[in-house]
Amino acid sequence: MMSAGPSSLVVTALMVLHHVTAFTCNAQRRCFGRSSRNATDDDGRVLTWTGAQYRFECDTVDALLRDDGRYVPKNNIALRAQICGNDLYLAYPRLRSGVPATVATTCLCTADACTEAVMTPYPCLSVQEQGKSGDVQNAVDLYLDAQEVLWVLDTGVVQTSDNDAEPLRTGPPTVWAFDLNTRKLLKKIDLTCLTTPMSRLQCLVVDYDETDGKCYVYVSDAANRAVVAYDLVESKGWRVLLPKEIATGCTKRDVLYATLVRPECGGGAAALIVTYLSGARAFTVRAEYLRRGSAGKVTDLGVKPDKMVILGTDGGTKVFFRFDGSPDVQSWDSTRPFSAENFSPVYRSGSCFLSTQVMADRDRNRLLVLETNFPDFAQNNVGCGIVHNVRVLEGCF
Repeated sequence: MMSAGPSSLVVTALMVLHHVTAFTCNAQRRCFGRSSRNATDDDGRVLTWTGAQYRFECDTVDALLRDDGRYVPKNNIALRAQICGNDLYLAYPRLRSGVPATVATTCLCTADACTEAVMTPYPCLSVQEQGKSGDVQNAVDLYLDAQEVLWVLDTGVVQTSDNDAEPLRTGPPTVWAFDLNTRKLLKKIDLTCLTTPMSRLQCLVVDYDETDGKCYVYVSDAANRAVVAYDLVESKGWRVLLPKEIATGCTKRDVLYATLVRPECGGGAAALIVTYLSGARAFTVRAEYLRRGSAGKVTDLGVKPDKMVILGTDGGTKVFFRFDGSPDVQSWDSTRPFSAENFSPVYRSGSCFLSTQVMADRDRNRLLVLETNFPDFAQNNVGCGIVHNVRVLEGCF
C-alpha cells in the first residue's frame, strides 16, 4: 500500500474535523426536517443532482481531494438508495477511482425545486477512506429496516469498472449497521469466513423472525450461486448453496438478485425472490429455511420473459423490476402467479435514463424511484457528471 504523503495527512486531519461538523449539520437537519414536506414538481420529480456535490468541512478538503485524485465528480454514481424521514441515503460504489464517500446522505426537502442536492458523507468522511483498515470501502447495496437501522453491504473491492486500473481489495467483505437516530455503528459483520476470494456480493436483505424477533442478514453471492445467511444474535452464519437450475442461461459474471417479500396480514411466510439477471427462471427461498442454514424446498416461480433487473419492493408483497435495457418499471404482486399477465407497468424513465432502485417513503406512504443516465457511465461518456433523479411512482399504493 502506498505511504501517506503530506497532502494525504492533511486531508486525514481535516476529515476528523469534518466528522464533528457533519454530525452537527445532519442532526439539525433531522430535527427540523421531519415535520416538513418536500416540494414535488409537476413531473413527479422530488430531487435531482449531477455527479456528487459534497458538503465538506471546508473548501480545503474539497481542493485536496480533487488534487490527489480522490474526488473526481464524473466518477461518482449513486446506484442504490433508502429513505428515512426526510433523509435520502445513497450508495456510491467505488467502481472507479475518485469516489470520496461510498455512503452519503442528502435531504429530500428543498425550498427550491431547481436547487441541486448536496451530499454529506455518512456517517462521516473519516470512516470511509479508501485503503484505510477498518473503514467502509465499497458500498454496493443498502437496506433500511423497521428499526431505522441502515445496513450497508461493503464488498471490500474497489475499482471494479475502472478501465485504467485493476480491481483492488482494500478491506474484507463486511456488513455495517448504523443507527440513524444516534449515528452510531451498531454492528460490523466480517463475512470473510462465509465467502471465497472469488465471491461477488451484490444484494443485501435484513429480516426479523416474527416469533422471537431475532435479526437475520442475507447477502447474495453470485460467483458461488449462494446466499450468505447470518444470525445476528448468535453471531454465526452459513453459506447456503442454491440449486444448479437457478444458473441456467447465466453468463460467467452475472448478477444474483435477492429481494425479500413478506405477507402483510400473516397469510404466509417471508421469503426471498432470487434470480440471476440472465437466468431463465425465478425462484423463491423461504426465510425460515435460510435461518437454519438450508435452502429447504426452493420453489420454481417459472420462466422469465426476458432478463430482469430487480429494483426493490414495497415492504410487503409487491416486487418492482425492469427488463434489461428497458426504461419501464414493472410491478408484480408475489401472491399472484409469476406470469406476464400479472406484470403491471408503473413508471417510465426518460430518454437515456434507467432506474436502479425503487424504495419506500414510509412517512408519506409512497414509493420513489432512483434513476440515472447509467448507460453513459458504462460507456465512459460522461461530461461533468452523472445526472440523478428521484421521482414519485404514482398510483402504487
